[in-house]
Amino acid sequence: MLSLATILHPTDFSEHSEFAFRLACALARDYNARLVLLHVMPPPMIVYAGGPVPAETWPNTEEVKEQLQQLEAQAHRVRVESQVMEGGPVDMILRAVEETNADLIVMGTHGRTALARLLLGSVAELVLRKAPCPVLTAKHPKQQKHPLEDNDVQAGVDATTATAAP
Repeated sequence: MLSLATILHPTDFSEHSEFAFRLACALARDYNARLVLLHVMPPPMIVYAGGPVPAETWPNTEEVKEQLQQLEAQAHRVRVESQVMEGGPVDMILRAVEETNADLIVMGTHGRTALARLLLGSVAELVLRKAPCPVLTAKHPKQQKHPLEDNDVQAGVDATTATAAP
């Protein structure tokens, strides 16, 4: 049986993360594991678009901590702790894995198509590739799929070569 002592759940507070949070809680409860909630804030940067962006529009650490506390309150019968880190999401998630000795990462994914991943990148995909432990990604089940998503189009190909009879 898989031994899970610590589960890391990175969250961006989206609907996708909320669904993954419920899965992480269920696993933590079933395995009597510690659940570590992580939110990664981007480093503050000054953007000049006709002038600097005022500091009050940047993410507020206290607001993020309050959102994490709200999640903690929803994790019934689970040992939960929260962390807020600042930096690139992939690097900080991987750092948190090492610091917490996480046995599993449970994170949401937006379920983008291959083209969107190519253009926008995917935190979940990069974490999956680089993490030293198993990663469970969860797409919200209510998400509507476009009828022509790349994983829905199938084509049959006969790869045998036909030889003409003499």
